[in-house]
Amino acid sequence: MKDPAELRQKGEVEFLSVISESRLSYNPLKRMDELTHEQTEALRDQLVRLAAELEDNLRANASAADPVVLDQSSVGRLSRMDAMQQQAMAKATRQKAQLRLTQCKVALSAFDRDEYGLCRKCEEPIGYPRLSAKPEAPFCLDCQRGADV
Repeated sequence: MKDPAELRQKGEVEFLSVISESRLSYNPLKRMDELTHEQTEALRDQLVRLAAELEDNLRANASAADPVVLDQSSVGRLSRMDAMQQQAMAKATRQKAQLRLTQCKVALSAFDRDEYGLCRKCEEPIGYPRLSAKPEAPFCLDCQRGADV
């Protein structure tokens, strides 16, 4: 360890005092990625709004995935092909929205069990940055990367 008089001359004393103060306030039992009460409530509100929005969108777009009429007298061949492509895209969009809605409902039920914010695979905290971007996320980034491979 350097001599404090020598450090004072170099202006490093302030840096050392900041380091020693941070050591005193460090609590190894408190993890940096655990959610505060305010964060948890904000995420719950975000999930409730997202679930309501998804339900509204699914109701509004229910007819978009209806079967395409194949009557050649009323619609030309290219128009039918276009309608079939739009129907396929609407079905895929609805499936993604339904999956996301299910994930929202599962995440909201996790609040009741005091398990929200924990990875469903490794059971480690997911972290606020990921949850604020995707509040229904069931996995931490590491486990999600493993699932995507």
